[in-house]
Amino acid sequence: MKELYKTKVSAVGGRNGTITSEDGVLNLEVRTPKELGGEGGAYTNPEQLFGAGYSACFVAALNLIAGKKKLNIKPKVSATVGLLKAEVGFDLSLKVDAEIEGVDRTVANELLQEAHNICPYSKATKNNIDVKLNLL
Repeated sequence: MKELYKTKVSAVGGRNGTITSEDGVLNLEVRTPKELGGEGGAYTNPEQLFGAGYSACFVAALNLIAGKKKLNIKPKVSATVGLLKAEVGFDLSLKVDAEIEGVDRTVANELLQEAHNICPYSKATKNNIDVKLNLL
């Protein structure tokens, strides 16, 4: 495979620290949410960051497929990420809610499935995370 892009993001302090991309564009404080015993506040956390990456990548996959089919769509994708207590450690759950304007529901469902098959995040989580797709 030919590598098209790569980036490096570093974390210091885990759930109560900072994350920084090598180009400096991403430079955020990370904090444990109140639900997990932290102080919360106006900070991000790993689950939000995963959901942001997943939803953005999934929209790109939808747009790629629609473009190849010459369909004009306006997709919006939300990723709900859950942190689950596992027998050992933790697991993630993921629900993908998609709105796809510009096509009927049958075509939208086909696009949703095709995007799930090519999205790098979907491929990376296949057989690792229970992903529920939901067409709104």
